Amino acid sequence: MRVVMFGYQTWGHRTLQALLDSEHEVVLVVTHPKSDHAYERIWSDSVADLAAEHGVETLVRERPDDDELLQRLEEVDPDVIVATNWRTWIPPRVFTLPRHGTLNVHDSLLPAYAGFSPLIWALINDEKEVGVTAHLMDETLDAGDVVLQRSVPVGPRDTTADLFHKTLELFGPITVDGLAEIASGRTDFAKQDRSRASFFHKRAEEDLRIDWTWEAEELDRLVRAQCAPYPSAFCFHRGRRLEIVEAEVSAQRYGGTPGRVFYREGDGVAVVAGALARRGHNHALLVRKVRTEDGRELGATDYFTHMGGYLTSRP
Repeated sequence: MRVVMFGYQTWGHRTLQALLDSEHEVVLVVTHPKSDHAYERIWSDSVADLAAEHGVETLVRERPDDDELLQRLEEVDPDVIVATNWRTWIPPRVFTLPRHGTLNVHDSLLPAYAGFSPLIWALINDEKEVGVTAHLMDETLDAGDVVLQRSVPVGPRDTTADLFHKTLELFGPITVDGLAEIASGRTDFAKQDRSRASFFHKRAEEDLRIDWTWEAEELDRLVRAQCAPYPSAFCFHRGRRLEIVEAEVSAQRYGGTPGRVFYREGDGVAVVAGALARRGHNHALLVRKVRTEDGRELGATDYFTHMGGYLTSRP
């Protein structure tokens, strides 16, 4: 089939490579301009560069809603559009233009985790599996009929980077296999159960802020979700920003006030966590590595030379 691809970052790069390696003909690529957004500088393999290496015409757009783009799409006459990690709304006059419509490839098990940063949100929420969905685009974002869906388990100590690499391996195969399903003439694709749908916003600075009234298990997942190369979860110590780089749940239970720097446990420092920590039934967040305002990374026992005092959400 003649394919136009809308894609961005490493997800788009991997998808385009799979299309170029397939029997399909990529007749046009549309991608976003480079971005300074913290989450768009990560996993930023260039779709435009890959297209250029293979002599494929590329158009750069923030939003694909101009008449010039529509005219070019009509001229190249695609059988299908493939969209992967496209960050803005695609209007109906574009996604309905090809005779087979538009196949969107999204890194969640839709209808859950539509929208942005699904792997981070899923890890924070203790999901046991994540995955990729190839679906036909309709008027509602990430809501169209499901062509294919594939999942991978979330390991007990997985970070978002681990989940990225696990799910990235699914993008190329699910795209090519999804196109095969469409080319076969199938139209009986599964409707999404909208009662199970959830839609998440982009991650921002406020989403990294540690709230010590969260349970230690939740804070552990937040720290793993905001692993390198993502911006780290942070709090404040003595009025200065302190990033929590590595942590886990303490072996022992600690009672007191959330945020209290309490006790050395092994090679970490236990910080009291949980809204009901005063009852003494809670585990603490065992902090292992921190990063200071000036960028120094230190083991928690090297940074916290004395126990006592509090970590706070704000200065």
